[in-house]
Amino acid sequence: MDSLVHSRELSPHQELTVNRRPTLLAAAAMTAAAVLSLSACGGGDGGSKENEKIAGAGSGDQKKESPSSKPSDDGIDRPEVTLPEGDNLVFSPETTGEAKADAVLRDNAEYLRAIDEAIAKQDPKSEAVVFYSKDSALLGTVDWVSGFIKDDTTLTGTVRYFNRKVVFSKDGSAGLTYCADESKGYTQDRKTKKVNVTPATKDSYVFYNDRLRKNAKGVWQVTKSTSERGSKVCQP
Repeated sequence: MDSLVHSRELSPHQELTVNRRPTLLAAAAMTAAAVLSLSACGGGDGGSKENEKIAGAGSGDQKKESPSSKPSDDGIDRPEVTLPEGDNLVFSPETTGEAKADAVLRDNAEYLRAIDEAIAKQDPKSEAVVFYSKDSALLGTVDWVSGFIKDDTTLTGTVRYFNRKVVFSKDGSAGLTYCADESKGYTQDRKTKKVNVTPATKDSYVFYNDRLRKNAKGVWQVTKSTSERGSKVCQP
């Protein structure tokens, strides 16, 4: 795994076998040049440890949920996204002070939360996933979430998304690049509650390059995404 880049090209089952919280998403139809990826991965291929005192470990049914970000004041009727207790996504920066760029950052953050929510609720075609994604991104998300359901696995821990930068293209689309610190994010077995904890390595840091388009409702939907695991750009 240490030598892999564009790790989203792995299937969900391939990534889960190394006991990591995986990078999202293996594309539906692997012929796509760029496919959606998300959520996180603890570093290294070392053995897992049970009952580590981390967020979400050994906490029973994890029925408590954390709220989504603050509701938008743009008048768009958005689905409420909630994450289970112990699953935390942190975004930096959350805003830039420029309204158009901030709208992209907000919708992308809600999309990332929507995927974790879909995994927790075992609902690949959740309202929020469909709301915040389309095209290959939507297909890839559905495929990815379905892999977690088949493996009876969910997500826990904290993933930090940082260095988030938006650039707008002449065709009206937006490019969003950012890094993910996945060193404290893990997979968790639903039945046993065992958290697959692995040590952090350079591969715990991932560089993402997303493409988004604004739909008729005014929502910036992710259409595709590429990633590079272990990118020098994101190393601490």
